Amino acid sequence: MNDGTRADTGRRPATLRDVARAAGVSYATASRALNGSDRTVRAENLARVHAAAAQLGYSPHLSAQAIARGSTSTAALVVSDVNDPYFSAIAAGVTEAAEAAGLIVTMAVTDRSPDLELQIIRSLRGQRPRAIVIAGSRIASVDTRAELVDELTAYCTAGGRIAVISQQDLPFDTLCVDNYGGARRLALALAAQGHRTFAVVHGSDDIRSSSERRTGFTDGLREVGLTVERRHSIEVAFAREGGADGARALVQRGVEEIDVVFAVNDVMAIGAMTAFRDAGLTPGTDVGVAGFDDIGSAVDVVPALTTVRVPLREVGLTAMRVALDDGAAGVIRIPTEVVLRESTSVRRRDRD
Repeated sequence: MNDGTRADTGRRPATLRDVARAAGVSYATASRALNGSDRTVRAENLARVHAAAAQLGYSPHLSAQAIARGSTSTAALVVSDVNDPYFSAIAAGVTEAAEAAGLIVTMAVTDRSPDLELQIIRSLRGQRPRAIVIAGSRIASVDTRAELVDELTAYCTAGGRIAVISQQDLPFDTLCVDNYGGARRLALALAAQGHRTFAVVHGSDDIRSSSERRTGFTDGLREVGLTVERRHSIEVAFAREGGADGARALVQRGVEEIDVVFAVNDVMAIGAMTAFRDAGLTPGTDVGVAGFDDIGSAVDVVPALTTVRVPLREVGLTAMRVALDDGAAGVIRIPTEVVLRESTSVRRRDRD
């Protein structure tokens, strides 16, 4: 869905950015002039914007005009993966804060696709939610960022509010989880337990959460003179099945010399534990496993999973409260905590 249409359907539809450029005004001013915001636009700018829109054949969407005049009693949550308990825990906090404000939460799933994320935000603008919370790792080297920022800026200009749970990438209030620091401290804690040989099962480095956690872990090991061999660094899907695939690859290469396998999120770690069992190995005894996030099932699996705790529900609560607050929160750093459990309690020297 574009933010305007051109009468000549054989050519690229004019966009609000085209109108702003032709009128010699900012994108935000063009949005206020055409989408009916109650914020003041100087008369000369208003005339220039309308003249440029007429010349280009641009027509603003009625939904964009509607959001400028008010908002609904809903809030929106945009997540990367509906099946990941990480996002379920965040959603619980978002919903609690929204309900306290008298709002109903709608949720949309991007499947980690920047293109789909952009489409979702465009659609949400027309639905006029009071606030939008975007949760999920930013993807490096994407070509939709500028368009996404434009859409979100227009939404905010029209009275909407944004909060992002991710890396500091978009120019909006952002809650940043300490992925690097948490993984680094996990590596140091495992080394302090006596573990000396490690493998890392991770997603693509384009997924910034995965990259930050992988790098933090290997940097922490390096501080105490340890490394991860290249053949023991396995790139897989950033999901439970990816963790299982990584474990199967390690079994084929031989896990006898590995003390602990670090999977960069808990669902991957749990997938790895299942694959190890299928191969006749006992997680926590034959090979240690650690994760990241401390989702609810981390304490339900056997053995209980060593991980890095992220206060997920509280993050969701804070994000929605920030989005509904009129003030600017900027960047909020979310601390993490290493939690050592039975899945890494046995060292290889003890097994031997």
